[in-house]
Amino acid sequence: MTGITNEGLVLACSAIGAGLAVIAGIGPGVGQGIAAGYGASAVGRNPGAKGDVMSTMLLGQAVAETTGLYGLVIALILLYANPLIGKL
Repeated sequence: MTGITNEGLVLACSAIGAGLAVIAGIGPGVGQGIAAGYGASAVGRNPGAKGDVMSTMLLGQAVAETTGLYGLVIALILLYANPLIGKL
């Protein structure tokens, strides 16, 4: 019976970490959906403020999307560039 090598353990943990990092995309998706719903509701109540509502909503969604993008970048680094292998 062979044991788990250090490199195998690091790769397995990196894959688990990448999966958890990608889960970070759920929050921004839900938040953007809620923001779009409230934005549509606000425009329905006051169509004259459409420009202000849309610009504020889009700015908020852009800021929220960075969280998901950071999770994706971390996942890609862990899977493909894996800086932890060099520490062995």
